[in-house]
Amino acid sequence: MKTHFFNTRYVITIFSFLFVFIINTSCSSTDDPIDEKPDVPIIKPEDKLPQFKINTSGGTIVDEPKINARLDVFEIENVTFQGNIGIEIRGASSQMFPKKSYGFETRDENNEDMDVSILGYPEEEDWILYAPYSDKSLMRNILIYDLSRDIDMYASRSKFVELTINNTYKGVYVFMEKLKRDKNRIDINKLKSDENSGEDVTGGYILKIDKTAGSNLGDGYNELNSFTSKHDPRHSSSGQKIHFLYEYPKAEDITTEQKAYISTYVTGFEDALASDNFADADLGYAKYIDVPSFIDFFLLNELSQNVDGFRLSTFMHKDKNGKLKMGPIWDFNLAFGNANYCGGSNTNSWAYKFNERCPGDYWQIPFWWEKLLQDPVFVAQLKERWSALRGGAFSEGSIITKIDDYNNTLEKAGAINENFITWPVLGVYIWPNEFVGTTHFSEIDYMKNWIKDRLSWMDKAIGNL
Repeated sequence: MKTHFFNTRYVITIFSFLFVFIINTSCSSTDDPIDEKPDVPIIKPEDKLPQFKINTSGGTIVDEPKINARLDVFEIENVTFQGNIGIEIRGASSQMFPKKSYGFETRDENNEDMDVSILGYPEEEDWILYAPYSDKSLMRNILIYDLSRDIDMYASRSKFVELTINNTYKGVYVFMEKLKRDKNRIDINKLKSDENSGEDVTGGYILKIDKTAGSNLGDGYNELNSFTSKHDPRHSSSGQKIHFLYEYPKAEDITTEQKAYISTYVTGFEDALASDNFADADLGYAKYIDVPSFIDFFLLNELSQNVDGFRLSTFMHKDKNGKLKMGPIWDFNLAFGNANYCGGSNTNSWAYKFNERCPGDYWQIPFWWEKLLQDPVFVAQLKERWSALRGGAFSEGSIITKIDDYNNTLEKAGAINENFITWPVLGVYIWPNEFVGTTHFSEIDYMKNWIKDRLSWMDKAIGNL
């Protein structure tokens, strides 16, 4: 009888082979997290934001003068605009931020200004690429401008885009119309330099209450660039004044006669409003101003608790033979609860009472709004307008839907993630944030809740006027 012996070396070799095979098979499995590749979202061409690509040929963009550059605009991966531009950094306090806003004008092959249509907007030459930075929702300006147009008060047409300069991605921007006299923007008469008397000199004009910036014709506020109100702001503590800057015609273009006319007109309005007969239909303020525009301007600033409202970036205009109108609105990046000073985050206080909270601030609010609210006729019209808007454009559902639509647009484009990779400000205090969310979602959620509380307070506050 034969005895069979196992070959130990053979057995060990077989088991070693099996062990290596099992390990290799396991490591090659798609379930192994070591080899698993992160999902890279595929963005459909139709979901991408318009792409603005600027090439300065090595030039550095500065705050004046504009430098020559080239702009290419892509929509759904198709070039929809190519052309020369002159571009500069814009803004006042926002220039402290590393993410810069830009103003540019479109030019022809000879670098002369040229009206064009971009993203389907009416033809013009002056445009803005606004950089949301401290506004981490990215959408405060777009929201209020859309609301303004919804209530038939012109505001800059605006759209989310992504910007690349010299092959460096700069993040989510808002492409906007610059405010200026134009039939499709601020639609007032073109006032010529030889129109200095009679009906001709009555318009059109654009004024603004604002900081001095850009081409200023001297230091600070002076008789070349502005005129000063005879009526001091109420509740101020440091002798502050209200200054009206010449926006159109520009300070360097407006004639002496035109300055005299518009300053006299505004003074007439203020004198009438300050008088004992201020509420009289024939002798009071209503003789000088377009009341519905004042009401809508008031409601937009109050709805958003704009901490700059009524005192900065405050535009007004007057057409030939027309009354003074408020607007368009401008610059609401610190609105909707995004300012931690002077009550800017309050949902339960009036924006027009800024002077009472911050009497020492250099830029104060004119006495207009406090006095207008002493007129029962004005208050009745204000209440009626608020009630009508709350049933439509200013309903909570309508505003929240707008926010959700903006957010969906940005999410589908993958733009939120790309923007905050480029500018990692989530979870970081950026002046003057009241709320600092660690995610974009939390920033949106904060703004939604703030708006809901604000609407509820305004319903009661306006009802009690």
